[in-house]
Amino acid sequence: MSKMNSQRADALATLIDDATRAGLLPPGASRPVQDVRPWPLVLMTAFGAWLAAIPLMIALGVGLEDLVRHGPGAYVVAAIVLVVSVLLIRMRGVALFVEQLAVPCLLVGGGLLGYALFRDYATQIASLLMCLACLLVAASLPRDWLRVLLGLVACGLLGLGIVDSTRDWIFENDPTQLYLAWMLALACWLGAHWLQKQAFNDGRGAPIAAFLESLSTGWVLAILLGLVFWSGMTFMLGGALGGGVAGEVAREVTRHQAVAWYAQVLNGVSLVLAVAAAAWTGWRWPALCQLPAIGVALVLIVLAWFMPALGPVLLILAYCLTSGRSRVAVAAALAAAWILGSFYYQLAWPLASKAALLAMAGAVLCALSWLAMRGAVLHLVESKPSAVAAQGRNVRLGVLAGLLLVLLVANIGIWQKEQLIAKGEAIFVALEPVDPRSLMQGDYMRLNFVNLGVLSTLASVDRAPGRPLVVATRDARGVAELLRPYTKEALASGEFLLELTPKDGNWVLVSDAWFFKEGEAARWEKARYGEFRVLPDGRALLVGMRGEDLQAL
Repeated sequence: MSKMNSQRADALATLIDDATRAGLLPPGASRPVQDVRPWPLVLMTAFGAWLAAIPLMIALGVGLEDLVRHGPGAYVVAAIVLVVSVLLIRMRGVALFVEQLAVPCLLVGGGLLGYALFRDYATQIASLLMCLACLLVAASLPRDWLRVLLGLVACGLLGLGIVDSTRDWIFENDPTQLYLAWMLALACWLGAHWLQKQAFNDGRGAPIAAFLESLSTGWVLAILLGLVFWSGMTFMLGGALGGGVAGEVAREVTRHQAVAWYAQVLNGVSLVLAVAAAAWTGWRWPALCQLPAIGVALVLIVLAWFMPALGPVLLILAYCLTSGRSRVAVAAALAAAWILGSFYYQLAWPLASKAALLAMAGAVLCALSWLAMRGAVLHLVESKPSAVAAQGRNVRLGVLAGLLLVLLVANIGIWQKEQLIAKGEAIFVALEPVDPRSLMQGDYMRLNFVNLGVLSTLASVDRAPGRPLVVATRDARGVAELLRPYTKEALASGEFLLELTPKDGNWVLVSDAWFFKEGEAARWEKARYGEFRVLPDGRALLVGMRGEDLQAL
């Protein structure tokens, strides 16, 4: 290990000497001093400094409350705290505890400045001023990770500054404003990278280039997060979000996207950006100008037309991949996967049409992958060594085994459900009304059962290992009444068990939603009972809905 370190040190010294002779570095440039402090020591010291900062900030707030509540005092105190924090972070040789203490002080100064600006100015102006303050502080700090965080916050403040502050920024505002805000932020990000390459691509401009690199990383991460939020819920996440604030926000954004007249314009913007991403990748990587890669690009371009948030993310992904920014590229790929899954919740489309489009895209991608693996199209190599051919066979066998395993697991689950339906006893549980805002959401209906709320609370408080069971009875018609949590006691005649399922931190009876074909809301709004099949051990399955007189719907 020591030999390897010495080799790296010699290589760095040679590189510095060559750069100095070429005029890229000033005479007398030396090797940068490395921080050799063990990271556990830094972490523990930082934790202690943050804990010590809490009572300090509370005392400061109480002592200066009258000064910062009104007038310019808040600006003066914020400026002093920010300047002192920046100086401590920039200072060399300062004690580690004092250095880490400066970070929470930096947050306090920024928070106090934000309080004063939002108090005295409109939301849009205050947001833009805070964005400018974040950029100035980031330019004065030597720490890359702080620049990344400040870049993320600055980009978010820019988006908030563009959205109309006179209306509710989620439920009343036009989501197009937020989309355009992220497009403007994307243009700023691309412009910063162009400036970095054109004006600061030499040794003298290295400090500014490093600053732009760190700041733009946080900036683009904010754009990706914003586009993910704007696209709404991803596949099957709606069930996890349930009726909470996050679920309502995502559904509201999706609803606006589905009915807005300008959806075609946003789709066009996404299409243009996706085409630009494909063209840029082909220009930077000419080896990809082959049929399989072009086919993949065409599939993504088509999908970008239907998903306005996908085009910008693909452009970010293409630029980061071709410029070696692998970590941001991974984040962009995850954002693209999220946005593809959000197409499931596009309420303007029937579920069958959405499934058909995604299935066609998947089939085309599979065909292109098959062609690429056969080597019949790419012609990248003339002959394959036996080891490479054997490795290719092993990969194909592994993929085939994985596919068979997935099919096996899926079919076992289907068989278990079919056995439960065939052997389980039929019971009916009465429904309770649910909050009308969450009763109908696109293609599913929220469910709540009589007496389940109290039993769910008791089960959550008990926190017994495993899934809780409740005791129930049924009348002559098969309508069940949920009585009490099961505590291993002997059951009375006519009593039976029902198993609860975890959902959103609560316990539900099998499910809290009934999914149906889009356009059939009028049919299922007459539901008054849930129809279950129950086994003696309490396992149950929701198989249908029944009306007032237990008639099938």
